[in-house]
Amino acid sequence: MLTKAEIKRIRSLGDKAGREEERAFVVEGEKMVRELLASGFAVQSLYRVGEQLSTAEMGRISFLRTPTPVLAVAEIPADRNAAKNSRMPQGLALVLDDVQDPGNVGTILRLADWFGVRTVYASPGTADCWNPKVVQATMGAIFRVRMHYGPLEPLLCEAARAGVPVYGTFLEGDDIYRCDLPQEGDAPGLLVMGNEGRGISAAVAAQVTQKLYIPPFPATAAGETSESLNVAMATAVALAEFRRRARL
Repeated sequence: MLTKAEIKRIRSLGDKAGREEERAFVVEGEKMVRELLASGFAVQSLYRVGEQLSTAEMGRISFLRTPTPVLAVAEIPADRNAAKNSRMPQGLALVLDDVQDPGNVGTILRLADWFGVRTVYASPGTADCWNPKVVQATMGAIFRVRMHYGPLEPLLCEAARAGVPVYGTFLEGDDIYRCDLPQEGDAPGLLVMGNEGRGISAAVAAQVTQKLYIPPFPATAAGETSESLNVAMATAVALAEFRRRARL
């Protein structure tokens, strides 16, 4: 049976301040908890309907509309939120410039996992990857993709010093299907994705070395279709094209 203190602690993990204080986050669902147990992350507590809790009790600690039979509280690894923006990763990495919607961030992490991108850098204004909504949207990718938060300027400056290309998606960019992109899957590069409403900030845009544009189909439909793509959709298209080039 849950104590009031347990309920209060678990519910506090719905807020960033609570997660930072407890250094913990919530994982829900049979699949997600299996992924957690296989990941090497430290599990602080595990709750299951029928063994420790009733369905009603699970509803009191769940962050889902329809509570699942199992919920776990896991420890946030000490190396995950560190601002390691001064070190260039191997291969392609994503950079999120104030992507604020938890669903978008979770989907982008899932896409990164699918396309073999193991590092994601994020500005402090980007949604917290340990938010229950983000964790759920990753479908397990949160355990495999490393996401680091911190100012983007040191990362971009280091990229410039190292000669690492910085890509970004813009409406005035070069057609992503016609421009030159790396042919090697492990070629270093940073792909910047911007805020849902404002796009890539001016300060970050100034550091982009190649602006990319995802054209509509047919190309003559520009101005007659949706104004732009959702940031997660754009990330999917861009990553797919980078990986397609590496297969040629």
